[in-house]
Amino acid sequence: MKKLLISVFSFVFSQSLMQAQSSPYPPSMVVDEIQFEWETHLRLATGSDNWPVTWADDDHQYTVWGDGGGFGGTNRVGRNSIGVARIENNWYDFKALNIWGGHEGEEQHEVIGKSYGILCVDGILYMWVGMLETKNDPFGEVKIAYSTDHGRSWQFCEWSFFRKDGVMMPTFCNYGKNYEGAPDDFVYSYLIRFQSYEGPDDYEDKVDWLNCQKPGIIDLVRVPKGDILNRNAYLFYGGIKNGEIFWTREIKERKPVFENSDGVGWCINVSYNAGVGRYLLTTEHTETHRGNLAIFDASQPWGPWTTVYYDKEWGKGHIPLNTFYWNFANKWLSEDGQAFSMIFTGRKENDSFNTIRGKFILKAR
Repeated sequence: MKKLLISVFSFVFSQSLMQAQSSPYPPSMVVDEIQFEWETHLRLATGSDNWPVTWADDDHQYTVWGDGGGFGGTNRVGRNSIGVARIENNWYDFKALNIWGGHEGEEQHEVIGKSYGILCVDGILYMWVGMLETKNDPFGEVKIAYSTDHGRSWQFCEWSFFRKDGVMMPTFCNYGKNYEGAPDDFVYSYLIRFQSYEGPDDYEDKVDWLNCQKPGIIDLVRVPKGDILNRNAYLFYGGIKNGEIFWTREIKERKPVFENSDGVGWCINVSYNAGVGRYLLTTEHTETHRGNLAIFDASQPWGPWTTVYYDKEWGKGHIPLNTFYWNFANKWLSEDGQAFSMIFTGRKENDSFNTIRGKFILKAR
């Protein structure tokens, strides 16, 4: 990969919070403005989408793609349903190598699935994977895969969440390198509440996964980081009782940590920006595959949430309006958390690995 050299940005796209009038949450109390530097936009791995990312103990980042050949591949060359790649070095000179699947990948496989959440804890990689064997539906069943050799091989846990649980594709909350900077000994996952299903007899008629879920509801579950593979150790956010967070083992007792009548995407991402001191949740709203980007922030994993960015047709005039998934690469944050790299993907031309640099402009304190 050619070294990316960027020194002066002559064009900066900014979005003020004052323009985010239709958001379901008030403006951020910390972030005043977000700027996207479109001259830094880089597109690679054409034909492969998704690309959640985590920062591992070996100081590399690991990412997951779907339906393509990964880096150096195409929609046909090296194509896998799901693959894992390693990203080395800094945002301006990185190189990416396929590890599990893909064009010239180190190890090959035949797993069928999709992932929008990858995490490294104590040197072990974990992925939430939608198992496409379930009637070609990535949200019919989701389970955790894990790797003890930095992505070269993967095993699956023995339990799953199912559509009947009202769970769509979960994602992990990412912190720093190898989960450094986490506030406690728990791993947090966010679960999209599936809204287009009413029971086992309605399965074929109600499958509508590639669309915004309305009303948009996101749930939160946590587990001790040493028990990620133990289903009985998972606790669901159950709201506030007597001024304290209530955690429950019963999925039917869960309460949302995020709601939006405009809907949430069928894939989301959450990460903690240590420099800014805020959790960042990215998702779609209103309509999928249209660049309807929403970014929310909070001081705790369960909120309360405020709005960093909320608009339609993100990237208009710069890229096709078909993006649907965005996440922040924590290794590529500046020390103060204000300069960032955002990875995103979409359809057609944006069915690829895309990065863009940007800045959070903070409010005066």
